[in-house]
Amino acid sequence: WGYQAWSHAAASPITLQVVQDATPSVIQRLDEGFFRVRFDRLTPGEKKFLRAMAGLAPGTRHSGDIASALGVKINSIGPARASLINKGMIYSPAYGEMAFTVPLFDEFMIRAMPGLGKSP
Repeated sequence: WGYQAWSHAAASPITLQVVQDATPSVIQRLDEGFFRVRFDRLTPGEKKFLRAMAGLAPGTRHSGDIASALGVKINSIGPARASLINKGMIYSPAYGEMAFTVPLFDEFMIRAMPGLGKSP
């Protein structure tokens, strides 16, 4: 945000309005670079897993809810979960829970894969 805010600011100090005005540029740059690099490292199955996870309520997601959103049994998501943890995309803050390691990546997944929709 800092670089984009400085680029958008006409003068110092930078105001909240300048930061808000810069936010679309920040998100675009994140989408095209930082987020895209991580997304491109994922397998199709991992992308589907993360998109299902992104469609749930923000914050920590429960394994059972992710499995339900994918329409599979909970024991079948273990390999994808382990792979995503190994890749540093998600972590498990507590037993049966998962969260994104990168802030705003859930919102990126929704933008990158809009056709999947939110889980019921």
